[in-house]
Amino acid sequence: MVALAAALALAGCSSGTSSSATVAATGSPSSPGSTQASATSGQSNGGTQLQDAYQAVIANVLPSVVQITTGDSLGSGIVYDDKGDIVTNAHVVGSAKTFTVTLANSTTTLDAGLVASYPDSDLAVIRLNNPPSGLRPASFGDSGKVQLGQITLAMGSPLGLSSSVTQGIVSATGRTVSEPQGPGSPGATIGNMVQTSAAINPGNSGGALVNLDSKVIGINTLAATEPQSNGAAAPGIGFAIPASTITNIADQLIKQGKVTNSGRAALGITARTSFNQQFQPAGAVIVAVTPGGAAASAGLRAGDVITRIGDTQVDSLNALTTALASLTPGSKVTVTYTRDGGSKTADVTLGELEGAQTSSP
Repeated sequence: MVALAAALALAGCSSGTSSSATVAATGSPSSPGSTQASATSGQSNGGTQLQDAYQAVIANVLPSVVQITTGDSLGSGIVYDDKGDIVTNAHVVGSAKTFTVTLANSTTTLDAGLVASYPDSDLAVIRLNNPPSGLRPASFGDSGKVQLGQITLAMGSPLGLSSSVTQGIVSATGRTVSEPQGPGSPGATIGNMVQTSAAINPGNSGGALVNLDSKVIGINTLAATEPQSNGAAAPGIGFAIPASTITNIADQLIKQGKVTNSGRAALGITARTSFNQQFQPAGAVIVAVTPGGAAASAGLRAGDVITRIGDTQVDSLNALTTALASLTPGSKVTVTYTRDGGSKTADVTLGELEGAQTSSP
């Protein structure tokens, strides 16, 4: 679990449905007498092989990445199966129940409807009403094999530029990141995210983060922004929900229309941020305890103020949520809390988060 110095921005939806963006030229044409080497003459065999690998991955995976339009906004999605199911971010679908989908390298639009959405993990599934033949479901990788330095390609529709690809590396794994809250944004706290240097921009949300084995290792979700620059992008810092979370949640949404096994730890409480006499955040105060839940079984009760989870300090509800996002159901953790002015501890066996979800009528 880390504290991020930069702010975060959801990487979609991009406002507007135009498929073009303003592009400024960089550099200048060479003078008539200048000498230019051909693009390929200076390439080593290794460089050519890497280029060939990039092109093969794009040919394999890009047909599985779609553009999703909702009203005047758009995002991206990944073809999940040949039945027309498409997985994307919950903040891409928002409160919409119907969508327009454009397949890669196509101008034909297809109608789709909501299967179900699970905002707590910022994932959703939509389904094409009339799936065309020849759909190309993506292949998802093993999250446990994602390593620092692996080359990644981010595919999606940044700024409405459909079927776009950027490249980078895996910069970090195991990040726990809290999304900003806003219109259409669930403000979820998500653990085990993949950090990448591949450029992720508005409209990329729901698109694929891919390795050189043509496996989807994550769904592009967030980009970092500079807090001192009015939300300007912080280049090279993006985050993707890992493949293991995607397949776990998507399978349940498709088969059951809801999530019954989130894989996320929970205390079984309702809480809010507690403030001290100086009006500074000082913990997470329990408002209500779920009967039979993890906290209730450990003796915690309404009015207790949680100040630490294991070795992690908790000074707000967001800090509590972030700490829990890095843990797993069934694990045991020591919870430090205050009651009647005194500090106490309780050993808690964590339960599982159920959370809110929406599905088609």
